[in-house]
Amino acid sequence: MPLHDRIPNFAGAEEAARRLTELPEWRQARRIKCNPDAPQRAVRLAALRQGKTVVMAVPRLRAARCFLRLDPRSLQGKLAQAATIKGASALGVPISPAQIGRIDLIVAGSVAVNETGARLGKGGGYSDLEFALARSVGVVDDDTPVVTTVHELQVLDEAIPMTAHDVPLDLVVTPARVIRVRRRHRKPTAIIWKELSEQQLAEMPALAGLAPKRARRPRSRR
Repeated sequence: MPLHDRIPNFAGAEEAARRLTELPEWRQARRIKCNPDAPQRAVRLAALRQGKTVVMAVPRLRAARCFLRLDPRSLQGKLAQAATIKGASALGVPISPAQIGRIDLIVAGSVAVNETGARLGKGGGYSDLEFALARSVGVVDDDTPVVTTVHELQVLDEAIPMTAHDVPLDLVVTPARVIRVRRRHRKPTAIIWKELSEQQLAEMPALAGLAPKRARRPRSRR
């Protein structure tokens, strides 16, 4: 399996998911936003089996209804299928950001993390945009826990650069342990519009609908 441009799967992903389900943040959550990647399939399946609603973003947010809602009550027992990327696309209900409802827990996929809560994803920034979009419609806030499941080898001792739009972690769960982060990084409070190009907005209609109107530069006279 290629490793480029993806959240890497890892040995022990199921055990990390099981360990996550033992945490109070998990037990209290009724609606979970989870990334669609393979290493978190066991997380999504555990949530559905426990009657939790799972919300996933569509790839690259390229739809006005850019999230998929998986409600186990309406999946007619197809929980294992719905927990896969292909199954979620077929069985999930497309919804707009305003239709999500309050998110109780966010599960993010990671390439690497450290114990300060810094996280490195695939590099496209979509996980951070999803958080900012959800925050802009009031379904997450600074107190919404953000967790990841990773292999122990993905937990680095070194610094990971973080910018203003990067979403830090509150919890890191490996097959062997749970790390409760003493966060050194703030969660984004809004979409940073100046970092998005006109082309990006054109490709993400849900964001474009919220974007402030940009001042047009006057054309130069010739």
